[in-house]
Amino acid sequence: MTRTQHTQRVLLLPAIKRRYELDESHPIPCVLKEHETLVRTEVIGLNPVDWKAPDFGFGIPTLPYIPGRELVGHITIASSESSRFHVGDRVAVISTDYRDLRKAAYQDYVVSSHFNLVRLPGNISSEQGAAIGVAFVTGALALAICLGIDFSDVADGPDLLQRVRQTDPDVLPADVHEECLNGIEEIDRPQEGEWVAIWGGSSTCAFIINQLARLARLRTIVVLDVEKHGRNLADNLATRAHFVVDSRDPQRAVAIIRSVTGGRLRFAVDTVGRSTSEYLAQCLQTNPQRDGVQERTPPGTPPTLAADKPNNMPSHLVGLNGLPKQSSGPVHHGVPVKLFHELPEVGEALVTWLERLLRSGLLVPPRILGIVDGLEGINDGLDRMRRAEISGGRLVARLR
Repeated sequence: MTRTQHTQRVLLLPAIKRRYELDESHPIPCVLKEHETLVRTEVIGLNPVDWKAPDFGFGIPTLPYIPGRELVGHITIASSESSRFHVGDRVAVISTDYRDLRKAAYQDYVVSSHFNLVRLPGNISSEQGAAIGVAFVTGALALAICLGIDFSDVADGPDLLQRVRQTDPDVLPADVHEECLNGIEEIDRPQEGEWVAIWGGSSTCAFIINQLARLARLRTIVVLDVEKHGRNLADNLATRAHFVVDSRDPQRAVAIIRSVTGGRLRFAVDTVGRSTSEYLAQCLQTNPQRDGVQERTPPGTPPTLAADKPNNMPSHLVGLNGLPKQSSGPVHHGVPVKLFHELPEVGEALVTWLERLLRSGLLVPPRILGIVDGLEGINDGLDRMRRAEISGGRLVARLR
């Protein structure tokens, strides 16, 4: 950015159910606080919410609106509060604060808090870096806060639940108090070897959640369309699940999951929507004869662990895009994503851990299925996503 440059190109949503429009003379966002940086955008990750929000009218706090949740670029103005980053550093920006349009990805220059920046190692391309951040933050918070998984033994990761519960409650956003402080009891936290079921295995969030859960020594069951996505999941040892179930017959999938887990599944994450979360709730039911399912251990099941023994602990269901209408049964959880941008200690713990995971190769980024050209190409890219042409990987836009 030159000293005399004051305007930039952005992609704006003028109204609900409209296509995004290119504005070539929009003001460059200003750095207002000491913890903020300015980043020149190079690659933008396209997320499903980028087309669903305007189509269905949610998650849009103001009009005209600038969308976009993640990108990779180079720092042009560094934060005066942090010595971790300098001008010229290549970083991934994870923008979960969608109400602050300065932080939206669909523009040439983006403001970000330094504790929401990831320094990308050399083994990660800019395209990969623009496709992993939001899924990682969502998945890590779902597992750590909602399900109580401690990642201390995984690349020196955080015990986020403990960290959040040691925080002054007055600092926590009011609408996530209950989830953070009372969502799961300490005694209910997962034990090594317990099962976690993930429905919607072709999504990027599920792809990341499966890897993180396995790194934490949990056993994973991934539910997806095996014909379309089974091979992709099996291509890399790090991304494989312990058990894969075909999603095309949901009731049969429920029966299989209950059989594999012996009716003792306590943890599940749904990445699709309300209807599939209701199937997962059936997997978590404690009545072994529900729907006539016979509970038995199939051949090839790993040796019995302490986590396999019957217990009276509650089960827990996380819904990324909806939860069952019926509140009885498993404890329902919504992911407190805003912790990432509102609590610096949480944001910094997550981004520095992600840096270590990527640098060491412990976490595999999602596949890049296509690259569109510039801001001008984003509408066509989102149309491909609307038509369900992008599945099992990500689409990105390269600006420069």
